[in-house]
Order: sequence, then C-alpha cells, then structure tokens
Amino acid sequence: MDAKSMKRRSRAATISVWVRRQGNQVYHTVTGSADTTRLRLRVPVLLPCDPTCSVLRDAVVDVGSDGRIVYAGAAATAPEFRGSTRQLTGILLPGFVNSHAHSAMTMLRGAGSDLPLMRWLSEEMWPAEAHLDANDIYDGTLLGAVEMLRNGVTTSNEMYFHPEAVARAVVAAGSRAVVAGVIIDLPGKPWAGMLSAANSWIDSAGLRHGPGERIEIAYGPHSAYALPYPALEVVAEEARSRGALVHIHVAESVGEDDEQRKMYGSVPQLLAAAGVLDGRVLAAHGVHLSTQDINLLAKHRVGVAHCPGSNAKLASGVAPLLVLMRSGVPVGLGTDGPASNDDLDVLEEARLAATFARIGAMDAAALGAAEVLLLATRGGAAALGRSDIGAVEAGRWADLVHVDIDDPAFATGTDGPDEQLLANLVWAAGARQVTDVWVAGEQVVAGGESTRVDRAQAQSAVGAIARQLRAVR
Repeated sequence: MDAKSMKRRSRAATISVWVRRQGNQVYHTVTGSADTTRLRLRVPVLLPCDPTCSVLRDAVVDVGSDGRIVYAGAAATAPEFRGSTRQLTGILLPGFVNSHAHSAMTMLRGAGSDLPLMRWLSEEMWPAEAHLDANDIYDGTLLGAVEMLRNGVTTSNEMYFHPEAVARAVVAAGSRAVVAGVIIDLPGKPWAGMLSAANSWIDSAGLRHGPGERIEIAYGPHSAYALPYPALEVVAEEARSRGALVHIHVAESVGEDDEQRKMYGSVPQLLAAAGVLDGRVLAAHGVHLSTQDINLLAKHRVGVAHCPGSNAKLASGVAPLLVLMRSGVPVGLGTDGPASNDDLDVLEEARLAATFARIGAMDAAALGAAEVLLLATRGGAAALGRSDIGAVEAGRWADLVHVDIDDPAFATGTDGPDEQLLANLVWAAGARQVTDVWVAGEQVVAGGESTRVDRAQAQSAVGAIARQLRAVR
C-alpha cells in the first residue's frame, strides 16, 4: 500500500486496523476520520516492542481522542494530520509493565532489610501493616505511582489491603493498574469478608473503569500457605465467573509451603486441583518450580511475574526464567514491593533478569537486550492477559515513554546498529533518562516530574506515616 492509498484509507468513515509489512518492519494504522487524532508525536527512534523488537527510524505515533493509538510507523507513510506535531528528540517506546507490585509499601522501605523472607514478613511487614489505614495506603500508593511513572512504568499489577484506596491513588497519579485486594486468613479478619468485599467492588464498579480504563479489578489470594484450600476454590470460582485475574504468590522461597507440597506434590498442582489455574492467573515469583510445575503453568497459560531483584535481596533464589520462556509460559517482570526490592524500576529488573539468566546458563548470549525489553513491555501485558497495553500498536492505549538521548549512555549515537542502540538503552541508560510519559494519551510526566502530583508533598506524607509506624512498634 503506497502513501496515497494510506491517506485515502485514513479518511474512511469506518474505523479499522490495518497492518502493513515492509521487510521485517511492521506499521500499524487505524483508518477513520483524520479529526479523531488529537496528538501526533514524531521521534527519531521508535521502539514499538512488536514481537521482533523492531527499531523504526524517523517515526510517528498518532493518538486518538479516546487515548488509544491511531497510527504507529514511518513518518513518510503517516496518514494526513491537520494539527500540530510535537517533535521529540530521543527514543519513544511503550510504558513498562510492572507485573507484580505492592507499591503502597513505600513507607516500609528499608525496614527489616537484612532478614530472610518469612522473618521479614512475620517480624517486620505484617505487624507494621496492621497499623495502616486506607489513608495511609492511599499516600503510600500515590508516591509509589509517581516513582514508577518517573521510571517509565505506566502499568502495575498491585496486591494490597484497602484496594479502593490503591485505585484512587493510581487514578490521581494518572498511571494504570490492575488492583487486587489481598485475601488472606488473619486472626479477627477472616478471608471470607475480604472475598465478599472484592465481589462487591467489582460488581458495582465493573471489571475495568476510570478515565482511560486506568483501573482493572482483580482477586488477590495471597498464597497457598496463607489460605485454606476451600478458600482457594471459592476465590477461583468467583474470579472465573467475572473474567477477573487471580494474582497470587507462588513458590517464592524454600520451605514457605512445605505442608502444601507434602499434600499435593507442589503448589501449582494444589492450585490446579482447586481450580485456580482454570481462569486468568498471574503467579508472582515462581522461583522453586519443577519441570512438571512449569509444564502445568504452560498448559493453563498462567502468567509468571519474574522478580529477580526482590528474589535476590531476600535470598529466595533465582526463577528458571529461560525454561519458563522456552516452555511457552507468558512471563513479565515485577519489582515486588518497595520494601523488598527496594525500588520500583522495571528496567533494572530487565538488567538483573538478563544477568542472572546468563550466569545460570553460563552463556553471554542466553538473553539479550531485545528479549528483556520485550519482557518489560509486551511480556508483562501478556502475563496479565492484556492485549491493550505493552506495545506501540494501533488500538492499544497510548501509554508511551520518551527517553532522552543526551547522556553518555548514547554517546555512540542512535544511528548505529539496532542491537547497539537496544543494548545502550537496557544496559547503560536505564530509567534515569526517562523525561516524558503519557498514559491514555495524557502527559503525566514532563521533564522527569509528575504533572499531577507534588512529589515533595507526597514524600512528606509517606515520611510522616513511617515515623508513626516506628513510634508504635
């Protein structure tokens, strides 16, 4: 299709997605009225994060009035546009997807920093969390959302208490999240009440809601060791009936679920028996998995959130990332909470994922920059069962990140080989060069700072909560 043909298509009354291939590069466009485009970004380098991790030069991304991408591809073949074009100077790519997070824990950052997982939870986290209310969790999540946006993370998969407060903070920051209220069996707080609250919220608000569908509601059974078997069965049934994601910790550390392994063989086998794997599932961590477990996850298309930073810091182990990927398991990257990592930087997780995979395989080519960049974007979306985020493609939400190239990391230039450009982005630049971020076409970070939230005030609020927690401990 030539440029004139594409422009004629762009004036058609009926909107549809067209895909055109030229060599090994793919261009996407949504045909329809030219007036539906509200924003055009032109950039020297576009990384759409398509399956081959293409690098497009002199490219354009058009954003429609609904906040979705209308066109992404070469500037030379872009549809007619009557508005003004914003010229960017660096690299444009999709927002990163944090596939497992508890970002409200910003006020607990650094607490129990040198303890192993179960002691860290029982001695530091759970006692402190008992003192948090919805306002505290709102403030903690707000700062976490701002931190993630500044790192180019536009979507996070959250599990925490007071999930409606988490969702309000996400919307206030302008980011996007899948939000699950944690379901756990605690003294005086039985799991059934938490499940009932989750059902009521999703039934009243809808599975996805908010401006630009920024919020998706999920179910958050904490783990197989923190809930009785009947609870897992009921949670799975309620989630399936609503098409909702089940977000659950799976096989994170050695010994955490010995009892469950003795009874069922493994945690994935337990979850399969309880019917949990029959719906949409995101298994966080997945460190201690057998070949049988991995095959079971692949069979059920269970997504796995690989959290190398948290797993290493807590000495939980290293997940079998290469085996998971080769087995067809959808894998994304997660930071876990800011109290166990201790930052919310998905590109850092990409570097760690590649490093650990190479060491484990004793092969410097085991996992490349392009592959981990896809894990941070498209892979995270797939792990969550989402096809509307994670890539710069027509029809997906315009969740976009602009990386400034005025940095020693890019001193060799951006006009060299594609592989070198990707390597410099992942290994050298990282998230520090993120300057601008859009979510659903709305700019929420400009010049490295939030356009919606006073960061100093957000940090001050979290500091006050941390001091209160220390006073009652």
